[in-house]
Amino acid sequence: MPYSGFSRFRCRILIWSALALSACAGYGGSDLKPGESALADVVASMGTPAMRWRNADGREQLAYPRGPAGTQTFMVFVASDGRLERIEKVLDMEHFALIRADQSDMASVLRLLGPVTGRNDVYFEARDERVWSWLFCDSWNQEAYFDVLFDGATGIVRSTQQRPNYMGWDGVAPACGH
Repeated sequence: MPYSGFSRFRCRILIWSALALSACAGYGGSDLKPGESALADVVASMGTPAMRWRNADGREQLAYPRGPAGTQTFMVFVASDGRLERIEKVLDMEHFALIRADQSDMASVLRLLGPVTGRNDVYFEARDERVWSWLFCDSWNQEAYFDVLFDGATGIVRSTQQRPNYMGWDGVAPACGH
């Protein structure tokens, strides 16, 4: 009998852990099915999008950033009939490579990578330059930042760069959780 309180405690911990894990199931829309899930299902599973675009043909794109501490942004594409087309993780080298200096602008970068948080949007007056930064997992499975530097007057991309997140406890970029 002396262990019954401990067993109840462990049981409660296991139940709360299972509930917490099930709440995360829709984090990236893993419970959604392209062609079957409706826009309402997307919002029920993933929440209210941070940004939303509607194309002239009726298609929609929804941005789900999981920052500022998260390392993923999901773009959800919905067909004109309201059904899910696909979900993409966009904070990766393939998407970063689509950003071109002297060609891409702020609107196209937002639509490609999603929004940044307040602290990752910095204006440098002396250079008349705005820098947006996204936290992501690099090829070595470590946290890094992808920076896009914009001309302050035109909003056109000047350059991009990748840099480690040296905020780990020992001054090393933290490992990603996957």
